[in-house]
Amino acid sequence: MKSFENDFYRILDLLKKRIPFAFNRFSDGELFIFQNKELILGDNLIKIGSESRGGPYKKEDHKHFDPNQHSFYRDRLMDAFIFRKDNYFKGISCRCCVGRENLNWQLKHLQESADDQFLTWANLLVNGNYPKFMAEMLPLFASYPTVFICNEKAELKNLPYVVKDFRVGYNAMINDYHKIEEIASWIGQNNITGHLFLFSASSYSKMAIHQLYDKFPLNTYIDVGTTMNAFMNMSIERVYLGDYWFEKPSPSDIYKICVW
Repeated sequence: MKSFENDFYRILDLLKKRIPFAFNRFSDGELFIFQNKELILGDNLIKIGSESRGGPYKKEDHKHFDPNQHSFYRDRLMDAFIFRKDNYFKGISCRCCVGRENLNWQLKHLQESADDQFLTWANLLVNGNYPKFMAEMLPLFASYPTVFICNEKAELKNLPYVVKDFRVGYNAMINDYHKIEEIASWIGQNNITGHLFLFSASSYSKMAIHQLYDKFPLNTYIDVGTTMNAFMNMSIERVYLGDYWFEKPSPSDIYKICVW
């Protein structure tokens, strides 16, 4: 039986021992794309398939996936999802967050056993594990020469260990797909090894981590999502972030232990 806490410490141990790995996260947004549902996250609109509701998203979080126009990017995202390699950890959406039907949908398309050693939670660094991330994983980043792939609006002055950054804009999965090759060229031309690559770029991160780890497996690649937003002057509107930074008591997302 998989353990939310044990999986976190397994990845933490690799980071401590400087053993290269990749942690790639496929959350509900990626699930909707895999299922060929139109996805719009905008100023005043959230649309998932045929269902729409209000709800503002900041521009850096805007996204539009149209299955009729963007099949190429969906296919590249699926490549990242089904890719298999030693120490390529895939975090998928768990049944407590998306329901058993959607969990089974993912497992069917992965064609992997639910207890595969490299399958884990998309939420591995958030919810009940976020305090552990802050206390135990985040400090380790400073021991690596770190490359950050993040939004063009992010501020990195509070992260002095970042030696290089690559920026993307909104809907980067589509608008900035070509920049994956720019990162790959920089790694290859400079013989980069032993570096830590952090990604906070929504669905773009998934494709980049897959392609870069496949070509350059001597570095470590982690999809940190929104976990470091507070240090980059970015939004902390996600529930788990608000619960942590504003010290909300239980019950809250930072006490939630996701189940498999």
